[in-house]
Amino acid sequence: MDQFTLNLLFVGASFALYIGIAVWARAGSTSEFYAAGRGVHPVTNGMATAADWMSAASFISMAGLIAFTGYDNSTFLMGWTGGYVLLALLLAPYLRKFGKYTVSEFVGDRFYSPTARLVAVICLLVASITYVIGQMQGVGIAFGRFLEIDAFWGLMLGSCVVFAYAVFGGMKGVTYTQVAQYVVLILAYTIPAVFISLQLTGSSIPAFGLFSEVSGATGAEGNVYLLQKLDQIVTDLGFASYTEAHKDNLNMVLFTLSLMIGTAGLPHVIMRFFTVPKVSDARWSAGWALVFIALLYLTAPAVGAMARLNITTLMWPNGTNGEAVSVEMIETDARYSWMATWQQTGLLDWEDKNGDGKIQYYNDKSEAMAEKAAANGWQGNELTKFDQDILVLANPEIANLPGWVIGLVAAGGLAAALSTAAGLLLAISSAVSHDLLKGQLTPNMSEKSELLAARVSMAIAIVVAVILGLNPPGFAAQTVALAFGLAAATIFPALMMGIFSTRVNNYGAVSGMLAGLAFTLVYIFLHKGWLFIPGTNSFPDTVDGSLLGIQSTAIGAIGALINFIVAYVVSMSTKDTPQHIKDLVESVRVPAGAGAAVDH
Repeated sequence: MDQFTLNLLFVGASFALYIGIAVWARAGSTSEFYAAGRGVHPVTNGMATAADWMSAASFISMAGLIAFTGYDNSTFLMGWTGGYVLLALLLAPYLRKFGKYTVSEFVGDRFYSPTARLVAVICLLVASITYVIGQMQGVGIAFGRFLEIDAFWGLMLGSCVVFAYAVFGGMKGVTYTQVAQYVVLILAYTIPAVFISLQLTGSSIPAFGLFSEVSGATGAEGNVYLLQKLDQIVTDLGFASYTEAHKDNLNMVLFTLSLMIGTAGLPHVIMRFFTVPKVSDARWSAGWALVFIALLYLTAPAVGAMARLNITTLMWPNGTNGEAVSVEMIETDARYSWMATWQQTGLLDWEDKNGDGKIQYYNDKSEAMAEKAAANGWQGNELTKFDQDILVLANPEIANLPGWVIGLVAAGGLAAALSTAAGLLLAISSAVSHDLLKGQLTPNMSEKSELLAARVSMAIAIVVAVILGLNPPGFAAQTVALAFGLAAATIFPALMMGIFSTRVNNYGAVSGMLAGLAFTLVYIFLHKGWLFIPGTNSFPDTVDGSLLGIQSTAIGAIGALINFIVAYVVSMSTKDTPQHIKDLVESVRVPAGAGAAVDH
């Protein structure tokens, strides 16, 4: 059976499973659509939360970023994992005890203000739409390669699948679909990692293989460890050392902090804790989710390092002492057939600049390699494009693994992107139908009308997500990092102050969220060069918008600080919070009766 047929079978079977579950678990009420009827078991919810959490950024992009940057991009692991711990300890149980359906509803009730609820909706929509771009980008990449279709039609097909199980199933359908998607994505991620770890180190546990000796490799001091060999090869080719830190500490700290508090402010993850029967179940489901998330996150560093070693040694057999891969080998050698296939997607490309029939892969900005290149007649790095987002998906092919493993990875990559996309679209739909329409514009809307509005708004959100997914602002993980920064600067401070401070009032909350949102958005647009400059007819490619050299992906932490400061200053300058709101805040934090659910 050829590879395309295998890919089609794995992807088709997984899609049939998702749609079948959605039909079985179709939501028949707003309670089922928004919160799955509050009847999800903690273990089930933990697994669904893990799938919702581990998006295309985690499955497809994170290992690629680690592979090509090394130690520096461990910030993704630290930030996302640490943020989930913050969410589990500081927010999830209290929000569940409050007993609402959405984050915006909590903000509106806690700060006794329709305006606060509206501003929270705006912040939620901005962060969620930015986040969903990365998921749709992942869908396009996976479909484009494994089903050998144009990225546009890949996005269309993926959006149709999401429509089938998210629009009709709501949170109930999404929850049980995400359980199936978690099983698919974790198998798809770990099985290839186990194969490759066995190939390179003989260890069946990739996390241990990362620190093991490379099979058959020896050096002057005896056996060579995997990271030691990787460092040697990449530095010989003029690239930066894999295990050495290269970024400045300021950006590393701020970026990690932005990811952490952004994680704790993501509405589509928080919504998962509204689905369990009682508050104690919210705590247990958070713990189970951490267990399920750890299975992938402990494997990701090994996947990144082993993939970088494989791709580097494949392009330069035996390191710089060997020969570069030839164009003829790409056309005739099965070990390199994956390059020709990925070239068709536009995500991988090369150019034989000096006409020697070989593809020189090295860092042409390195002084040492520049001298060597001049001596050998090379005219620059000839692997002209290698999209980092393809690395995990191409990894089984690079390692020459069996065809069924490649098909499984195809299904896993799509499961990761679709599971998070569904959660985000549900958060967007809930914000529009429940918070904007029902909560603000048409409060007398019937449950049937609200359910219809929720489904229509989700369908519209899917169309918008597809359009934006065709023109993403960066790699999947980088796009997602911008969303985390926006959530960090807007939603997280409002939730923290809403739970742990009785002094912050409606004026402070609204002012803080608007200040955090405005500062972060303007900074991102300036730093990325997207801000339109009057008097010109274009958006400049580069604008000097840096504050102390802080990157746009790290600015969320500063935005959060501004949010906190503005909220407290405005609150202290205006009238005190009403006593009944203070009593409400205190009741949410009091452990007594915490095991009982609070009805909406």
